[in-house]
Amino acid sequence: MNNQRGFTLVEIFISLAVGLALFAGVLSVFVGIKTTTTETATYGELQENGRFALSVLSDDLLKQDFWGDYTGTFDFSMLTSVPGVPDTECNGAGLNNGTFPIAIGHFRTLWGDRIAAINPDPGAVQDGGDMDCIVDAKASSDIIQLKRAISQPLTATTANNYYIIANLSEAEIFTGTTPPELDNSQIWEYQHHIYYVKDEQQGTNTVPVLMQGRLTTKMTFDPIIDGIEVVRFMYGVDTDAPGTAGYGIADTFLSADNMTNTQWDNGSNNRILAVRIFVLARSILPDNKYTNTNTYSFGDTTLTYNDNYRRLLFSSTVTLYNAGVDSW
Repeated sequence: MNNQRGFTLVEIFISLAVGLALFAGVLSVFVGIKTTTTETATYGELQENGRFALSVLSDDLLKQDFWGDYTGTFDFSMLTSVPGVPDTECNGAGLNNGTFPIAIGHFRTLWGDRIAAINPDPGAVQDGGDMDCIVDAKASSDIIQLKRAISQPLTATTANNYYIIANLSEAEIFTGTTPPELDNSQIWEYQHHIYYVKDEQQGTNTVPVLMQGRLTTKMTFDPIIDGIEVVRFMYGVDTDAPGTAGYGIADTFLSADNMTNTQWDNGSNNRILAVRIFVLARSILPDNKYTNTNTYSFGDTTLTYNDNYRRLLFSSTVTLYNAGVDSW
């Protein structure tokens, strides 16, 4: 009979050491894969949120100042009828910057405002600046408001929205199911949109969200995209006189706090022809294994952070095709 021998103590320790080394290697690979997967998912979410926000803002700005069949300057004098101000009216700066045109001053169909100074406390909250219906705008971001007709003509109306009926030479704003009589006209939904960023409490997390104000029979605000920390705009202004070289081309891009009343009113030799959009997307949750000390440029200003949130900056330039420049 052959004698049976077990493993020696040395062999057991060697086996344990080899197994431990293999286990440590597998665990290291697993942790690395998990970390990479988490980072990839976070950046994918940032890409999705940032691009969606840029798309929403760009689409609205492309159609800014569209008034259906009417081809002239949209103001109080060309309207045969203007309703009273809606509930929860939102007025920006200037004499004529509410939902509907009034008989004083140029009607501003595009206007913006900068909330706060450069590099404020990232958690600071201010009011709405010169926008009287906003009290929770996030510091360091912008507010933008625009007015236009929704581009699809309608065949029926309801009591829940405002509408514009227009032909080539005149228009009327109304609400209800019985449109006014206007020869050779079509009907569109009248819209007043406002965008800004606020901090919203979601459980135990504070999440920045892009807010949209939308007109029905009153102005209502709803969060539309999570994780949007900053939106900023620069306005491309043409300072050349009609008929001169360079007319119809934006000469300079200015932030909201550097725009003048004449430029907001599209005054003589000061037409807004384009808008440059900056969107800073931030991860919903912090990553304690990551420290963000990056500086992000928004055209004429920067913001620097020192925290554990991942961010991506997106930008685009939108041409305002309804600016009324005769060279287009």
